[in-house]
Amino acid sequence: MPRLIVYAILISGLLALLPPAIIARVRATPDPNPPVHIFHDMDFQTKYLPQSENAQYADGRAQRPPVLGAVARGETYADTHYYDGVSGGQWASAMPTQVPLTMELLQRGEARFNIYCTPCHGYDGAGNGIVNQRAIALVSNAAGPVNGTVWVQAKSVHDETVIVQPIGQIFNTITHGVRNMAGYGSQIPVEDRWAIAAYVRVLQRSQNATPDQVPADRRAGL
Repeated sequence: MPRLIVYAILISGLLALLPPAIIARVRATPDPNPPVHIFHDMDFQTKYLPQSENAQYADGRAQRPPVLGAVARGETYADTHYYDGVSGGQWASAMPTQVPLTMELLQRGEARFNIYCTPCHGYDGAGNGIVNQRAIALVSNAAGPVNGTVWVQAKSVHDETVIVQPIGQIFNTITHGVRNMAGYGSQIPVEDRWAIAAYVRVLQRSQNATPDQVPADRRAGL
């Protein structure tokens, strides 16, 4: 190959590297000038930023405090027991007063558990729902995991680490999720989440009860 063509290829290659290098440099270097906006959006509106000053008010603050005497409309999260499962800075060990423990509540909890929880946890709560079974089948495929599938089995509610949890912690897990489990706070109303938590206790008792916890008139049938 003629030397001139070799030089031309080398020079062309070096020139082709300049635009990416310039772009990378510009993106990595802070610029005191505002960015170029082709479309002027809400970045240019007249407004006060948080923690900024505003001479219109006597205290000079643009960010205004709540109006005295204002009453929240709708849900208020001041009741941490009801909304977060926390009482006195600890996980609540009892149901909140707004949700009395009744047979109707447990039946509601069973119905909601069967809808939202059984796909992963199974009807008995052991963590072997249909989603878990399908995931294990994909991961255990003879040809190797499908599309890099990785699966962490759902936690059994009968696991020792779950059995010892106060009911407030179980409610909080249902609300916000934990580890690989997503939270259901946006999908399930607060009272239904407490109903599910109560039903989880029923499942735990059904699999981990001791003879002395069975009513005396029914022990003969064990």
